[in-house]
Amino acid sequence: MEFHVLSLFPELIKNSLDYSIVGRAIKQGVVRIFAHDIRDFALDKHGTADDEPFGGGAGMVMKVDTVVRCLEHAIEEYGPGRVIVMGAAGRLFKQAVARELATFERLYIIAGHYEGLDERVVEHFADMELSIGDYVLSGGEYPAMVVIDAVARLLPDVLGNHESLDQESHNNGMLEYPQYTRPREFRGFGVPEVLLNGNHAKIRAFREETARQKTMKNRPDLLNTDTSKDEKSAKDDE
Repeated sequence: MEFHVLSLFPELIKNSLDYSIVGRAIKQGVVRIFAHDIRDFALDKHGTADDEPFGGGAGMVMKVDTVVRCLEHAIEEYGPGRVIVMGAAGRLFKQAVARELATFERLYIIAGHYEGLDERVVEHFADMELSIGDYVLSGGEYPAMVVIDAVARLLPDVLGNHESLDQESHNNGMLEYPQYTRPREFRGFGVPEVLLNGNHAKIRAFREETARQKTMKNRPDLLNTDTSKDEKSAKDDE
């Protein structure tokens, strides 16, 4: 699978994804990552990729013509793919979205900066706009890397243990159950006895219940019909 990030700071992408699971996937040839410098497609010698917003306001806006030239050049060279814009106003990135994106052969991820992108990029040249959470960052490079990491680990042969993928947080609509390892006792804090008795049915029941409790404590919104809403939306789209 190919990931193409269009950015004003491509070195940030190049220097950040050679580690851990994604780095291993790159070495295995399962994943290929490309960083495209949007400034290379500016029309002036200064590499101007932004301008003042029409109607006034603070900050600068990334230019539609420069961004689209970069995108079209990448598509012409590597082939068509799903085009994503990272932006605070986008659809919330969730595990279900990661699974959806993992079905594509190629993703083009546009990392906004400054006050964001000219809206015409989003409306006419992208397939979706994504946000990784309800907060504002200085640029879309880190969100783009979050998307790449979340999607790449879903690809066949990227994770060594497929069971670990099935049991992760958000994979079944709840957070992952608490995990424990040696030492069995540490400063008076022990491991739950049920995990030590070898009764797999009881261990499974314990993990299901503690996962539900942890979800209720930390993310009750996940239990409040988020999953059913996503399922209903998917059915409505069919």
